[in-house]
Amino acid sequence: MVDPGGDHSLVSSRWWSTWLVVAVLSVLGRLPCAVRLALGGALGWVLQRTMIRRRCIAAANLDHCFAHHPPSWREELLRRHFVELGIAVFETAAAWNLSSRALDEMTHCRGLEHVETALANGRGAIVMAAHLTSLEMSMQLASRVIPGYAIYRRNKNPVLDRVILAGRSRQGAKLFDRANMRTLLAALRANEVVWFSPDQDHGLAQGAFVEFFGQPAATVTTTARIAARTGAAVVPLLYRRLPGCGGYELQLLPALADFPCDDVVAATRTLNRLIEQQVCLAPEQYLWVHRRFKTRPPGAPSIYGGCS
Repeated sequence: MVDPGGDHSLVSSRWWSTWLVVAVLSVLGRLPCAVRLALGGALGWVLQRTMIRRRCIAAANLDHCFAHHPPSWREELLRRHFVELGIAVFETAAAWNLSSRALDEMTHCRGLEHVETALANGRGAIVMAAHLTSLEMSMQLASRVIPGYAIYRRNKNPVLDRVILAGRSRQGAKLFDRANMRTLLAALRANEVVWFSPDQDHGLAQGAFVEFFGQPAATVTTTARIAARTGAAVVPLLYRRLPGCGGYELQLLPALADFPCDDVVAATRTLNRLIEQQVCLAPEQYLWVHRRFKTRPPGAPSIYGGCS
């Protein structure tokens, strides 16, 4: 997957175990789809029983967002979610190792014309997507039909950092650090596409409480603010892994009309509703193990109190 080349720091004994994992994933990523799904399902069973804290977080999120559903429904959704997490391990390995032809064969993309229409205005396009378990694979597939810039957070493990960078950029995606907003703004001014996912809790420094499945969730308002500053169109992307080995569906929607409005919070609420629409397409594939409600309104107790 990645050649350490002349960087001797990456081949020191300290990182041998990481390189072994990378080598194993490289092999597993080339297995037939049905085998990857079977192994992923088995791994998901193991993860649900060993990742106690993450299981607690996911269960709390489901209870918070879907209190109107019976407990048995939420328990089944939790089980299916961990299956998807297991599949995601093999899926990511495949995304970073399969040939371009193999990736094209599993891509079912609709709505490319909406990105073309957005770019015709000359102010760039923000393609907005949610965090799903199939994010790595779907971004690889999308990069082949919509080249653009994507935000990247560096990994403390230098071997993993190099592997992830190589894997994510192999289909043409241009990565930049999330702290480097100048690159993002420059890309939009050059009429490029920028990928953005605003559905994780990064506190209120650059965000606000906005309803997510009827619950207040700290949500970054960056998408609305950047769109207002640059005039870039915001094009929603809905995606999911289809059942079995049916491939991946990518659906681009028309650019949001009259976006952003003068009210940044109202504009961000529109984005959260789109993410809810995405979640409802395949709720088991949303990243429920993330502490989406980590930041709480004043006086509100943590929903993760029992997940220490």
